[in-house]
Amino acid sequence: MSQTIYVASAEGHTGKSAVALGLMEALTRRVGRVGVFRPVSRSADGDYVLDLLLDRATADVSAADAVGTTYDVVHHDPEAALGTIVERFRAMEARCDAVLVVGSDYTDVGTPTELSFNARVAANLGAPVLLVLGGRRSGGRGARSAAEVAGFAEIALGEFRAEHAELVGVAVNRAEPAELGALGAALAPLLPAGTPVFTIPEDAALVAPALRTVYAAGEAEWLSGDAALGERTVSGVVVAAMTLENLLPRLVEGALVVMPGDRTDTLVGVLLAHASETLPSLTGILLTGGIDPSPAVARLIEGLTVDLPIARTALGTYETVTAVSAVRSTLAAESPQKAAEALSLFEAHVDADALLSRVGMHASSVVTPLMFEYGLLARARERRRHVVLPEGDDDRVLEAAGIVLARDVAELTILGNEVRVRSRALGLGLDLGRARVVNPLTSPLRERFAATYARERAHKGVSLEMARDTVTDVSYFGTLMVHEGLADGMVSGASHTTAHTIRPAFELIKTAPGVSVVSSVFLMALADRVLVYGDCAVIPDPTAAQLADIAISAAGTAERFGIDPRVAMLSYSTGSSGSGADVEKVREATALVTERAPDLLVEGPIQYDAAADPAVAATKMPGSPVAGRATVFVFPDLNTGNNTYKAVQRSSNALAIGPVLQGLNKPINDLSRGALVRDIVNTIAITAIQAQGAPVPA
Repeated sequence: MSQTIYVASAEGHTGKSAVALGLMEALTRRVGRVGVFRPVSRSADGDYVLDLLLDRATADVSAADAVGTTYDVVHHDPEAALGTIVERFRAMEARCDAVLVVGSDYTDVGTPTELSFNARVAANLGAPVLLVLGGRRSGGRGARSAAEVAGFAEIALGEFRAEHAELVGVAVNRAEPAELGALGAALAPLLPAGTPVFTIPEDAALVAPALRTVYAAGEAEWLSGDAALGERTVSGVVVAAMTLENLLPRLVEGALVVMPGDRTDTLVGVLLAHASETLPSLTGILLTGGIDPSPAVARLIEGLTVDLPIARTALGTYETVTAVSAVRSTLAAESPQKAAEALSLFEAHVDADALLSRVGMHASSVVTPLMFEYGLLARARERRRHVVLPEGDDDRVLEAAGIVLARDVAELTILGNEVRVRSRALGLGLDLGRARVVNPLTSPLRERFAATYARERAHKGVSLEMARDTVTDVSYFGTLMVHEGLADGMVSGASHTTAHTIRPAFELIKTAPGVSVVSSVFLMALADRVLVYGDCAVIPDPTAAQLADIAISAAGTAERFGIDPRVAMLSYSTGSSGSGADVEKVREATALVTERAPDLLVEGPIQYDAAADPAVAATKMPGSPVAGRATVFVFPDLNTGNNTYKAVQRSSNALAIGPVLQGLNKPINDLSRGALVRDIVNTIAITAIQAQGAPVPA
């Protein structure tokens, strides 16, 4: 049987999905195959909670298999529905090592109390329950006091006792920050001894809905503005029903302005107010009555070059305000920034490891891609480092920066025009308040860096005047920040070539002592383990000495990321079975590795199958401590390495993280120009870990 934990709430709008998201991440860090199950789901209308969690699940479970039954079925026959839920759960749990069960969403399941039904389900599944209580009164009527939460908890706990459900912990979510301590004290007497109480404060950014969600609620059609800004949150609604001079003082940061479509004077005034540096930045405009701006006004708006989203609805102003004011935020799977903020809040206030230990969930020896990714973030967080991101004009970099800051993975400096970077981030709904933004063109550091660069490159004829121009290039400026100790590492390449990214590092950072070349590895996260492949990106045809460098550097990289290094020096023959220049190069490289790093487990020449497959190794190289168990694969040339990593990535659905540059004195890492936000976040975490120095235990 799988290990199971049930997340249940005592009412609607407690933020249960955010707590479930935090638990899902904690589970995927510890267990190989993690599934999610919804006993009762709004499957006919879509289930954003299920979608959110399935996106992070690691077990092979479809959305259909992850649902017990629907609200309609429970309404019709609760007893039969309960039997169906148990049957479907047992069928899917066999494919999982752990299952996160997420209770119903308070749409009325047709029983005396919905909480009672959830308690019965939990008892019949044998799943211990984390009870989520709301720290806000229903209908948005402010925060609950500790006494109010305790009174509500007492009723809920009675339901659990009546249904013989096991309680493993209580989380009070969306709590008033000033009440956190009092909440724990008020709840402790109601609970069995040792039952933990976690208190999570209200976060205004999490409860504010996204603009696209608000537009959908108002049945609005997008007219103009940057579609990417649809993720920005709406902090409030302002109705433009007065003259502009009286409206302007009422505009607030992040507001949606609702106005009749024929108020063109007000529309232009609001757009100018948004563009002004002396008034708040708005989230969007919604025109009512189904009226479009006239062609002349539309032409005027186009010429303002203001990217504030404008949409139109056929509803009247009153109906529109009623509809949009009722919208609540959801942690949708396509909102990585909100998910990152929710996870950061959860991790700061919930000891998930202690909670899961209470239900007997222990770490697995298997390492899945998600487990490895989460491990990267956790290791980077342990000793945070400062990473510079030169490409502040790339939305992917800004989105990744928002996630990194929300998860406390690293301290960041972003290069670019500060007004443009911060305005774009604000428009994308990103909180980059903790990031430092530096413009190389106007920074006081420009002169200092120019002097440094001129000194370092004087032997190449670089004058101070030439250096002043060179250091305004973001790749050079970022590299000089690392060189001068103002940042611990750099990540670039989302919109620059590899050469543009790493050339300054070759000129300034240079290679580490004892290393003659800079090389690269990919961290290949397979279904159940992580391997290291090198070199797949930098040196086309390495010599024997360079291969030895690559092997020793790759072993060090593996160790730094918690991988026990067993190095396979790959060739088209194994042991002494073959000959030829290519084989002799690998044989010589292996001897050099053994001489330079005598404690390192290394084997070569060896074929890939003998290095990776224990059965083949038993025949071709019996008794070898590396054959069949290799974790670091060193390819004889770039052609072989690059093609192999891509073949494995595509054929086995492996997660390829990299290229990770190695051999430099300080970490500089290059991104693919097709990098996803996820790739950039991972690379920032890798760079931070490299900057920590000593290897971090797995």
